[in-house]
Amino acid sequence: MAGRGSRLRPHTLTVPKPLIPIAGKPIVQRLVEDITKVANQPIEEIAFIIGDFGPEVQESLIKVAESLGAKGSIYTQNEPLGTAHAINCARESMSGPVIIAFADTLFRADFHLDTNADGVIWVKKVEDPSAFGVVKLDDYGFITDFVEKPKEFVSDLAIIGIYYFNSAEKLMTEIDYIMDNDIREGGEYQLTTALENLRAKGAKFSLGKVDDWMDCGNKNVTIQTNSKILDYEKECMAKYPDSAIIENSLIIPPCYIGENVKITNSKIGPYVSLGNNTKIHNSNIENSLIQGSTIIDHGNLSNSMIGNSAQYFGVSREISLGDYSVLDFLSKD
Repeated sequence: MAGRGSRLRPHTLTVPKPLIPIAGKPIVQRLVEDITKVANQPIEEIAFIIGDFGPEVQESLIKVAESLGAKGSIYTQNEPLGTAHAINCARESMSGPVIIAFADTLFRADFHLDTNADGVIWVKKVEDPSAFGVVKLDDYGFITDFVEKPKEFVSDLAIIGIYYFNSAEKLMTEIDYIMDNDIREGGEYQLTTALENLRAKGAKFSLGKVDDWMDCGNKNVTIQTNSKILDYEKECMAKYPDSAIIENSLIIPPCYIGENVKITNSKIGPYVSLGNNTKIHNSNIENSLIQGSTIIDHGNLSNSMIGNSAQYFGVSREISLGDYSVLDFLSKD
């Protein structure tokens, strides 16, 4: 999770993308919770490979790991030199069976992890495979090739960025090889190169198919992901905290309402998340993601994303407003 999150700016100027809440929980927390369920066995350690995010972010990540009964470890990737290089930064934690995940996607899956295979690659069937890395299969369902962004059709099974290896040591041997020999793709050391080397040496990779794969790469798809998570957890989202104050307002589920939220003379939902301490007055909001300690007055918003401690006073609009920003269409000044 060391990337800059440039496609999700301005929201990632102050908060790393994996820590942006979706329906009340940071993306990375939801991801590790989902992986823990699929692994169906105790997780000993969760290692986070980050950029220069600061001590507060590191502390919050350690708490995420500890909430799942695991040790938390922090590693820093100082240069964007690729996915294999990022994993190499965490080599002290790379032993035994390991799951590797890129922290900008969420998934839903109903399968048990095949720990007898050399590895498992999570995939999802997509309509346009040319934008993804894809896998080809043999007649027994094992992977025969990894193809990065094919220009001609070879497969519609896209790699979603979650991998299981029964031996981290074998993976690290291949990563050492490609880095020692300066084998790069697009100027970076890629995990797919190590995967192909392992496969060529006889490693058997099976598939972990997901039912849904949700991106958090930019504003629009992050809002879509928020809506999907609200749908998946609609029963939990039907209960609002006792600290929330809702006066003369209509809440259309599914919605997430955080602690100490105050809503007056407004219609909220469907598919809206409101972070802690946010205040909404005289507004109509649907299909939007609003973070904490934000004030909205006379807003008529749809497909919008507003950050923390922001203020919006105004008209009908689809907006993307970052943390600590003010947008005022009501002021006469």
